[in-house]
Amino acid sequence: MEFGGKMRSLSAREREQMPANASRIGFVDGAIRPEQISMLASLFPDLAFQSVGPMWPDHHALGFDFLFVTVDAMSSQDMDAAIRRLKAQAVSLHIVVILRNADVVNTRVLVHAGAADVLPAPVSEASLALCLERLFSREIGERGSVRRPGQVVALMKAGGGVGATSLGVQASIMLASNAGDAARVCFADLDLQFGLAALYFDLSEALSITECVSVGDLLAETQFATTLAAHSSGVRVLAGPRELTALETLSPAVTESLIGGLRRDFALSVLDLPSVWTAWTYRALQLADRIVLVTHLSVPHVHLLRRQLSVLLLQKLDQVPLTLVCNAVTADQQNLLSLKTAERSIGRPFDIVVPEDARVMGAATNEGVRLSAIRRGTKLEKAIGLVADAIAADALADTTQSLRA
Repeated sequence: MEFGGKMRSLSAREREQMPANASRIGFVDGAIRPEQISMLASLFPDLAFQSVGPMWPDHHALGFDFLFVTVDAMSSQDMDAAIRRLKAQAVSLHIVVILRNADVVNTRVLVHAGAADVLPAPVSEASLALCLERLFSREIGERGSVRRPGQVVALMKAGGGVGATSLGVQASIMLASNAGDAARVCFADLDLQFGLAALYFDLSEALSITECVSVGDLLAETQFATTLAAHSSGVRVLAGPRELTALETLSPAVTESLIGGLRRDFALSVLDLPSVWTAWTYRALQLADRIVLVTHLSVPHVHLLRRQLSVLLLQKLDQVPLTLVCNAVTADQQNLLSLKTAERSIGRPFDIVVPEDARVMGAATNEGVRLSAIRRGTKLEKAIGLVADAIAADALADTTQSLRA
C-alpha cells in the first residue's frame, strides 16, 4: 500500500454528469477492477465512482462518501499506517479496506480502527455489491447520512477512590446535554465488584452488565440503543452488577462482542474499568480508541500511577492516545506534594488537573444531575469540560462544539 497520494478534484463537468444527490465512491487504482466498477455502476445508478489515483490520499478525500483502498496484512508497516489513517479519518468519509493475505485477527484490527468494512482480496463482484448494499442499508440514518462505527473510551483508575467514575459520569452528562438527542452517548460500568455508576445517574434499576452477559451468543445482536436505561441528559447507561461479581464473569470474547454492539449503536461509549488487570480488561484497552487514566495527588497514588503506565507500555498499549487526569486537587495536597514533583516522578505532565469541590460533586452525585444544576460556572465544571473534550475527541464532531468555548 502506498501513502501520500494527491487527491484529484472532481471537475465541474464530472459533477454535472453525476446523478442528483449521488453518493461518491472513490477508489485507489487497483482496488477495484474496471469491469467491477461497470457492474457496480449498473447495479447502483445513484452512486458515482471515481479513481483517486495510485495511492491512499494523505488528507481527507473531500467530496467522497466512501473510499476503497488496499492493504497487505503481511506487512506490519502497511497495517500500522492503515490503522493510523483509519483512526484519523474524518467523520464523513467511510473506508472499505480490500485486504491482501487476510486473516481474522487483522480484519478485526482494521474494523476496530474504523474501517467501514474489510473484504479479503481478490474481491469478487458479488462481495463488492453485497458490501455496498449492506453498508447503505445498515448505516444510512434518518437524514440520509452514513454513520461510521462509534468510538470507545476506556476509563482507567490508578487505584481505588480516585473519583474516575464521578468524572466519567459528569463528562458524559455534559456531552449528551450539550449535543442533544443526536449525541448517542453510552456509559458502561464494567467495574464488576465495586461499580456504582447507575446510582450516580440515579438509575438504580438500569440493565446491568451481568444481565447482558446472560444472553450468551445474542449479546452482539442486543439493541443497546433501545434496551439501556436513559438518563435525563440522554446518556444511555449500562449498570454494573447489583451483587459482588467474579471478575472472570467477563472474557475477552464477550468483551469484544459487547464493544462491537456499543460501537454499532452509539457515537461514543465510555467504559468504566476496574483498577485491576485481567485478560478481558486488556482486550477492552486494546479495542479502545482512547484511554483516560485518573489519579490523585498523593505519594501512594503516584506510585500506583507509575505501575499502570509501566503495564501499558509493557503490553504495547502506549500507542493508544492517553489522557492523564489528576483529580480532586487541593492547596493542602500541593503543599505536601507539588504537581511538578509528581510529574517528574511519573516522567510526564498531567494533561488535566481537576480541582476538589466535594460539596458540588457530592450533591450532583447524590441527585444524579449535572454539576450546573447544583451550581453554575465553578472551576470544577470548567475542568470537567476539559475531561469531556478529551473523552469525546471527534466522536461527536457532527453534534457538538468544544466544551471549552
